[in-house]
Formats: sequence, structure tokens, C-alpha cells
Amino acid sequence: MNQDPSESPSAPLPPPTQPRPVSGNPSASAPVVRSAGQWMLLLALVVALSALALSGMLWQKLDFTQQELARRSLDSGKMAVEAKTIASQAEALTQELQARLSVAEVRLSEVSLQRSQLDELMLTLSRSRDDNLVQDLEATLRLAQQQTQLTGSAQPLISALQAIDQRIGRAAQPRLNPVQRAIARDIERIQAASLADIPALVLRLDEVARQVDEWPLLNQVGHRPVVTPVPVAPSPDPDAVSQPPETDPASGLGDGWARAAGWWSGLWSMIWTDVTRSGRELVRVSRIDEPEAVLLAPEQAFFIRENLKLKLLNARLGMLARHMVSSQADLIAVEAAIGKYFDTASPLVRGARVAIGQVRQDIVDGVLPRPEETLAALNAAAEGR
Repeated sequence: MNQDPSESPSAPLPPPTQPRPVSGNPSASAPVVRSAGQWMLLLALVVALSALALSGMLWQKLDFTQQELARRSLDSGKMAVEAKTIASQAEALTQELQARLSVAEVRLSEVSLQRSQLDELMLTLSRSRDDNLVQDLEATLRLAQQQTQLTGSAQPLISALQAIDQRIGRAAQPRLNPVQRAIARDIERIQAASLADIPALVLRLDEVARQVDEWPLLNQVGHRPVVTPVPVAPSPDPDAVSQPPETDPASGLGDGWARAAGWWSGLWSMIWTDVTRSGRELVRVSRIDEPEAVLLAPEQAFFIRENLKLKLLNARLGMLARHMVSSQADLIAVEAAIGKYFDTASPLVRGARVAIGQVRQDIVDGVLPRPEETLAALNAAAEGR
């Protein structure tokens, strides 16, 4: 900075002037005022120069700060570009690694599948005769279980268990002894279970359905109700009456009169019986609780019988399909129709109602037993435990 020569430290300062007493002369006070103004001007100049110096220093510092910020901003941009480039390279590498990983997973799955197939093949090749026997027994048991579910009878399952027990006994393998004990327990449990014999019940329903056309209706013309026979005195032998007794004539006359009187009374009794029976057959009075049976037209009897056959067929199909509730409902409807339209005093109708009631009571909607212990024992034997 340029300094004024008047402010140089080498220039001597003027000596301070002592104020002079103010006198009444105005020309004496003028130098004093002039020196004070110079000092004020000098002080103002010093302050301005100091401010100018400080402003220059601040301007230099601000310029340096701006240059530093610009340099750092440029470095940050370069670093951002480099980071973006590195990120794109990392993303491409990640995608490449994912593709390689997917290919490796596919190959690994193929290798695992080939290994499982190879293990299965080796197991099949190394399987012994006992293992084949165990698998054959398990297949037989599962087939018998399916037959039991189809037929609704436990007999196929029991027969299969007994056959398996015999085969194990002939094989004489000690490790199959737990299977024999499990078979014995399963047979006892299955035999103790209460199951409906569906084939037998179906046959009974078929027999009842074949008898529907023979059942007499309550208003059927020509149908004779069941009547208790009236005992008739035996008619006298005409040869015995016509032959004279070989006794005393006096007593023989009385005996002959008695025989004639008995024969005559027996004849009248037989005639009276025939007449009353013909009258009862001509006019028959009976009580029918259901008025629909009396009002039933003859041509409607065919439809009633066919309806009963259809209900019996529905009950039969329901039992075969294991729908025991619907079968019971159909049998109850058949019993109600029999009591409403048919003569329950007839032996055929009475026997049919008894058969239907027994079938309805024998229907049991239960769960078929399963040979769980035998299957578990066979699995344990197959795994070699």
C-alpha cells in the first residue's frame, strides 16, 4: 500500500503548539483552528486507509475461499462420476453373477435328480428278497384296504391279514416277527368293530323289492282277509248209519234213533256254516284307518308299487355309496307307505316290514377300520429299524 510522505515515520512531527490565550484579536485564533482541522483530516485519512486495507484482505480471503470451493466441487464431481461408473460395473457384475448362479442351480438340480435316480437304482439292485417280500405284503394289504372301502365289509381286509401272516410264517424271518404281532392285534380290533354287512343287506332289499307286486292293497278286489277257521263237527259216516247194529232189537232201536238225530244235527250245522261263510264273503265290513287307501284308484296301485321299488332302489344305492342317512330315510318312507296302503295282516306284508326294519337297524354309519399297526410294522421292517 502507498503511504503519504507526510505520514512517513521518518518525517518529524511538529511540536505541539500550546494554546494561546484568546485575546480580543481574531487574527491570533486562526492558526489554532487550522491545526485542529488538519488533525481531523489526518485521522479520517488513517481510518479510510485502514478500512481499505481490511477490505483488500477480506477480498483476498473470499477469493481464496471461492477458488477452494470450486476446486473441491470439481473433485466431488469427478468422484461422483467415478462412483457412478463403479456402480454400473458392480451392477453388471451382479447380473452376470446371478445368471451364473441360476445356471449353477439348474445344474445342481439336474445333478441332484440324477443322484436320486442313481440311488434309487442302486437301492433297487441291492434290495434283498426280504425287502421284496415286505413291499409285496404292503401292496397286498393296501389293495385289501381299498376293497374294504369299496365293499363296506371288513372280510377282505381280514383275509388279507391272515394271508400275510401265513406268508411271513413260511418265510421264517426273525425281523418280521413284530409284523406278525401287529397283524394279530389288527385282526382282533377289526373283528371287534361293528360294521354293517352291506352285500347281505343289499340282497335282503332286493328280495323285498321282488315281493312288492305280490303285496295286497287294503282296497284290492278279491282279497280275502285272514279269518280264523270255525271248527266244524265231523260228518257221520253214511255207511255206518246205513248198517244196522248187531245188538239187541230193543236197544238197537234207541241207538239208531240217536245216530240219526246226531247225523241230522251235523248236517244242519254244516249247512249253516256254509251259508254264514258265503254271507261273510258277500259282504265284508272292515275298518281302515287311512282314507287314502280306500280312495286309491286301481290304476294308481301300479304307480304306488313302482314308487316303492324306486325307494328301495335308492336305499340300495345309498348303502353301496355309504350314504347311510339317505338310505335310512328311504326305508322309513317305505315303511310308512306299506302301513298306509297295504294290508299289514298279510304274511307277505308283515314279513317285508320286519325285513325292512331289520335292515334299517343294521345300517351303521361307522368308519372302516384301518390296519395302522401292521402298516407301521411293515414300514419299520422296510427301513431296517
